[in-house]
Amino acid sequence: MTGLDVGIERVDPFKDMKNRPRAGHGLNFLLVGTDGRDRISREDRREYRLGGAPCHCTDTVMLVHLSADRKRASVVSLPRDSYAELPAHRDESSGEQHGPHPVKLNAAYAEGGPRLTVRTVEQMTRVKIDHYLEVDFTSFMKTVDAMGGVEICTAKALNDRNTGLHLLPGTHRLSGGQALQYVRSRHVDGAADLGRMQRQQRFMAAIVKQATTGGVLLNPVKFKQVSSTLLGSVRADPGFGSEQMLALGQAMRDFAPSSSEFASVPIGNPSFPVKGIGSTVKWDGPKAAELFEAVRQDRPLAPAPGPVRPGRPVQPARPQQPPAVPVDVPPERIRVRVENGTRIDGLGSRVDAALRATGFDTTGTPGNGAGRDVKRTVIAYDPRWDRSARTVSAALPGSELRAVPGRGRTVLVIAGTDYRKVVPVRPEDPHQGRFGVLTGDQVTCGK
Repeated sequence: MTGLDVGIERVDPFKDMKNRPRAGHGLNFLLVGTDGRDRISREDRREYRLGGAPCHCTDTVMLVHLSADRKRASVVSLPRDSYAELPAHRDESSGEQHGPHPVKLNAAYAEGGPRLTVRTVEQMTRVKIDHYLEVDFTSFMKTVDAMGGVEICTAKALNDRNTGLHLLPGTHRLSGGQALQYVRSRHVDGAADLGRMQRQQRFMAAIVKQATTGGVLLNPVKFKQVSSTLLGSVRADPGFGSEQMLALGQAMRDFAPSSSEFASVPIGNPSFPVKGIGSTVKWDGPKAAELFEAVRQDRPLAPAPGPVRPGRPVQPARPQQPPAVPVDVPPERIRVRVENGTRIDGLGSRVDAALRATGFDTTGTPGNGAGRDVKRTVIAYDPRWDRSARTVSAALPGSELRAVPGRGRTVLVIAGTDYRKVVPVRPEDPHQGRFGVLTGDQVTCGK
């Protein structure tokens, strides 16, 4: 750890702050991702579609809570377009004094830098921030490269002309530049910035997995390389030094992907119009207050496992199951009818039961196919529901996808003699509980 914090650029976002929220339990970081494209080489700007002038605003805002026992990290994404009301402040650019006024959250940094950003977030969440960390495009890319890239899996193709992101369904190891495209893309689906936050959360979970299983934390040379790369181009408050980092590292030595949980602020209106500002994201006030109260009280955001009923015998642990394959459409939303295309007695019923066991909405009344000599299992589907068909295909690897226009929503599975088993599948973002929480092990790539 010697000299590790020498290269950190310091900023004091807490100077002269008054009327701050009461400290809760655990440790709270405000993690801010800024533009910083003016520090990137011309070649990288061209390759990774980073043209245009830097906005000097926050691209990403996350509240990271470390539990008091250091066994859990809760990450809450704050949409950059969130409706916010800035407190009275002096504009850092013009020096002009401003009274309170509404903005999008990412404008707080442009008007008042880290200090106004912290003040605004504390005012909105009533959570006291203990440390501030600011990462820009350059430090992000260099850190990913120092880690040897980060593995990401996607159940659907991701294409964004604005960032140049092009990923086919499957598993990919992203370099620093590719990772930046992945976390910046907001035009790959209709979810815009909310979808982008989900991808950022998946990426952070992948970072945790890479650090905890890839030898980064246990290899002093690798740890020094990665840490120096990251900390050499971040900004942090004066209280975050090598002593604090070492204490955190020791306390979190048993961290795993399942130790992290991710949520986004509950949204009341994703397109709340404000005169002179445009469309903003309005939080769901009561739900957001409940979420941040859980953070203050150091409570897990993910729902706890259900209790064992009194008098009910505890079931023996199940044998280790293969990791479920992430899919685009949740299986419970897909209606499936099964037909037996062979002369194997009971095959249709076995396939129907196996599909239902992994979550599909099967009819429960399998029939016999028109032909009884099907060798390769067929998935017949209406092209309008091709995403659903691909989810069924993931559960039946090796099957043949056959488009049948006009078939309707129900997917037909004709079981062939090649059938062996149904592979477990899960939705790519299996949100849990009242706050739509994901744990790190749910969104990283299984082996």
